[in-house]
Amino acid sequence: MSVNQPHWTEQDWACVLFSDESRFSLSSDCRRQLIWRESGTAYRPENIQEKDRYPTCSIMVWAGIMINGRTRLHVVVNGTMTSQRYIDEVLLPHVRLFRGAVGDKFVFMDDNATCHRTLAVQDCLDSEGIQRLVWPARSPDLNPIENVWDALGRQVAGRNYPPTNKNTLIRALTEEWDKLPQQLLDNVVQSMVRRVECCITLHGGHIPY
Repeated sequence: MSVNQPHWTEQDWACVLFSDESRFSLSSDCRRQLIWRESGTAYRPENIQEKDRYPTCSIMVWAGIMINGRTRLHVVVNGTMTSQRYIDEVLLPHVRLFRGAVGDKFVFMDDNATCHRTLAVQDCLDSEGIQRLVWPARSPDLNPIENVWDALGRQVAGRNYPPTNKNTLIRALTEEWDKLPQQLLDNVVQSMVRRVECCITLHGGHIPY
């Protein structure tokens, strides 16, 4: 099943669980704390290992969104996702639940990260009856959850007491994820019809979302 579905309606996209990993970093810059996330860079080599800069801490998280629902925010301990961890920590405890709730129309979207595309992962999806959406190789901005990550980062940065270390960053991310309005998630998923039309028009290039 390919993402280039110009005939899909909002009702079709409402059966898709859009997922993604994202990396949030906290760094000390003189008198203020900075929380930042760079889109589409979770699996770049320089971002896989946690580093200390000035100092800084980096947290990788995974989550999924769909109309009228979201997964819990999963923290990837030690910052590196492997295919086996993806199966054990994401597919079985999270995605399988949504497949059971939605039924046969359920479709799962994940990107083309290496750890997502192993034979073991595909075998797991097949055994659980989970349909996967074929995703373009270089279209991170097509995924509506990217907008949600940006909103999450702004919420964490705007807290009365912003996080100052790894533990408080994890707590802030988790709390703010749970507080994001469902209407925000629904709105970005409902934009998929326009996103796909735009992506096709631009032949897979960057889209303004």
